[in-house]
Amino acid sequence: MKVILASQSPRRLELLQQIGIQPEVCPAHIDETPLSDETPEDYVNRLARNKAEAVAEKRSDSLVIGSDTSVVIDNKILGKPESRDHFFSMFKRLSGAKHQVMTAVAITDGQLTRSEVVITQVSFYPISEGEIERYWLSGEPQDKAGGYGIQGLGALFVKEIQGSYSAVVGLPIAETGKILEKFGFSTWT
Repeated sequence: MKVILASQSPRRLELLQQIGIQPEVCPAHIDETPLSDETPEDYVNRLARNKAEAVAEKRSDSLVIGSDTSVVIDNKILGKPESRDHFFSMFKRLSGAKHQVMTAVAITDGQLTRSEVVITQVSFYPISEGEIERYWLSGEPQDKAGGYGIQGLGALFVKEIQGSYSAVVGLPIAETGKILEKFGFSTWT
């Protein structure tokens, strides 16, 4: 059975390739607006499922993987930075603090959808305004949840993680493999 990644994230693609999966990439275009009464965990789970199911409607011959990642501090989702000022505000909150990275993976065959949310605790060192400025100017934060990439320069700020590194990058690999196995797809072949 073919595997489709319902995301244009190069990081998610690389993680799947790391375990021997060469998916077709078919990004889903869905409304990502949080619902008023939705928890961050419910939000990432809903988006991952919606992405997978939106692509599966057109491609019922495949297993479709959807995923969504949010950086959460004090139960508030920090999205992608909308501007330099927004980024500075987010990073000042993250500086010297612990936050959660919530990543959901959803896989569907068009009939059944299975999903799981993985929550990783991440602690940052204190970050100076100069470091925040240099990081912004690097261009890395602009398209990332919470404004950082742990697999890039953002690793310089990470004091500790408790949980799944790959989930912080954008796709919890162990959980993805286990869900794929429930659909009869083995990464070991």
